[in-house]
Amino acid sequence: MTRREYLSVRAVRAAQGKGTDVFAFFLLGSDITRIADISRIQRDDKELKGFQRGEIRQHVNAITAFLDSGPVLFPNAIILAMAPEIEFASARGRKPGNICDVGDAGTLTIPIYPEGRRAAWIVDGQQRSLALAQAKDRSIAVPVVGFVSAELETQREQFILVNKAKPLPTRLINELLPEVSVLLPRDLAARRLPSALCEALNNDPASPFHGLIRRESNAKAKGGIITDAALIEIMRLSLRSAMGALGQYRRNGDGADTEAMYEALLIYWRAVRDTFPEAWGKPATQSRLMHSAGIRAMGALMDQIILRADASADRAGAVSQMLKRIAPHCHWTGGRWDGLGLGWNEIQSTSQHITKLTEHLLHLERDLAKAAS
Repeated sequence: MTRREYLSVRAVRAAQGKGTDVFAFFLLGSDITRIADISRIQRDDKELKGFQRGEIRQHVNAITAFLDSGPVLFPNAIILAMAPEIEFASARGRKPGNICDVGDAGTLTIPIYPEGRRAAWIVDGQQRSLALAQAKDRSIAVPVVGFVSAELETQREQFILVNKAKPLPTRLINELLPEVSVLLPRDLAARRLPSALCEALNNDPASPFHGLIRRESNAKAKGGIITDAALIEIMRLSLRSAMGALGQYRRNGDGADTEAMYEALLIYWRAVRDTFPEAWGKPATQSRLMHSAGIRAMGALMDQIILRADASADRAGAVSQMLKRIAPHCHWTGGRWDGLGLGWNEIQSTSQHITKLTEHLLHLERDLAKAAS
């Protein structure tokens, strides 16, 4: 029977939140990756599992070079989520007088397991930890703060909040948002519902976007051709207005009718797919409808069309009819856009082009609707 290894360090224990144990201690830089795993974001049976960014080699190498440059000051703390199986023994003896008795000093014991099954996970400091493991000086003392949690949701909450002010990929933050329930800053909270709707559109076999949305966790998947950021943005804007296709289903202080929102999305985008079959499901290099500029512009048109279709007994039929009116004037896969002075493949994902295309489609649809009435 193999003897289990442990790493014991002096630590201070305090409590935060609803009785969560939080520890502050120091480790040798080379020991961090002995006790902690780096959990990268991934999907397993359609469930989001990890929460860390993919390793950024250039950044890691830059930190390693700094650490190898000589005696350095490296006071940046690594934040770990630790499994409940860690053990803490309080120190014995009399406490000094007039002490600020916030924490409890003692010995923290962490079991050492093989990679992938370790008792701790790096919530903040992935790249620093990799650099410390590669550094020539294996004895750099690194401050560590660890909290005990067996719940992946708690770990994700801390990851999002810790990394909010850092250059973390927005799409990674967006994808993680539906997985947490903590009270988030206003700008993040506004993206949680759109991200959840985006996830449903990608996973629902009845959705026109099924398997077509490229998210951070499946960035290398072959089917993903539409970036989730474009869809999340159009939904966020629609939710912001009470006159939006989605915003009309928000209830002040009483939640939101997400089923009605999702139904509106299905009705509209199914009609878009059926109206432009030659442009749907192709890479952005072959179809500007699938380009972020096309998604953003058609998303703005959704508010105008859905609200008008709500007055019809057959919403889906009304939406389809309105889109068919503008179809002959659209050039997603060839030709030039009249009034824009742009070829189909000259449209780029710039604010100027998105605004021009959006305004063109809104005016075009409105003018054709007036002419048909």
